[in-house]
Amino acid sequence: MHIVNHNRKAWDGLVERANRWTVPVSSEVIQAARAGKWSILLTPQKAIPAEWFPPLKDLEVLCLAGGGGQQGPVLAAAGAKVTVFDNSPKQLAQDRTVADRDGLSLKTVVGDMADLSCFAEGAFDLVVHPCSNSYVPAVRPVWQEIHRVLRRGGILLAGFVNPACYIFDETLANKGELKVRHALPYSDITNLTEEEQMRLLNEGEPFCFSHSLTELIGGQIEAGLVLTSMYEDNWPEQILSKYMPGYIATRALKSKENLAGETEATVLSPDKLK
Repeated sequence: MHIVNHNRKAWDGLVERANRWTVPVSSEVIQAARAGKWSILLTPQKAIPAEWFPPLKDLEVLCLAGGGGQQGPVLAAAGAKVTVFDNSPKQLAQDRTVADRDGLSLKTVVGDMADLSCFAEGAFDLVVHPCSNSYVPAVRPVWQEIHRVLRRGGILLAGFVNPACYIFDETLANKGELKVRHALPYSDITNLTEEEQMRLLNEGEPFCFSHSLTELIGGQIEAGLVLTSMYEDNWPEQILSKYMPGYIATRALKSKENLAGETEATVLSPDKLK
């Protein structure tokens, strides 16, 4: 199976079924963002802290694997120069729908989050990467590509699934029962039976993969990013949320080198990022 192609079709289908993460924001949300009142999500519930953002005016922002007409249009309305990159053409169509409806300027690009070769090195000041890397088999290439396309002093805001979520039988969890079934790392390709995989295919569901905390957090550090903050979040619809946070968000910087060859994690103002 070609995972990128399958997941592209699956997310196109989720748009048609109005999955929560495919429903565009309203014109009222865009109007508020233009007035300086806005927030966006990396994880199911908690808004990204306002202090995690630099001033957005004219900032070059990449919404990575973030289509759906949600984060990108809000950031564009708040003054950023936004590019939305996603594997699903129909997800990106949601962003263009909001842009056309509300007179926003933003770019959309179709592609695999692990391959950002269409962008030059140091092209962006800020990368916003909401929970989505569970749809790729390997996450380290994603961090490496983010590091490459960020300018020095640039910021990465990323959300991801706590790998512990994947040890439970999903079918039973959806019925309110937690039963440990899977060893980690988890993969729909290797952990599910052939019958279960066929059901996912027939239902048009994307294939998922767990990544260890070493890959999710340590991988950012290995790529050259400096973590500055994090928080955890829950999804109340999921039974596991009664016992532990199922989602993590991190803020990281692409460090710059000073004259002594040491690294420092200084947040640069937009004019200094140019």
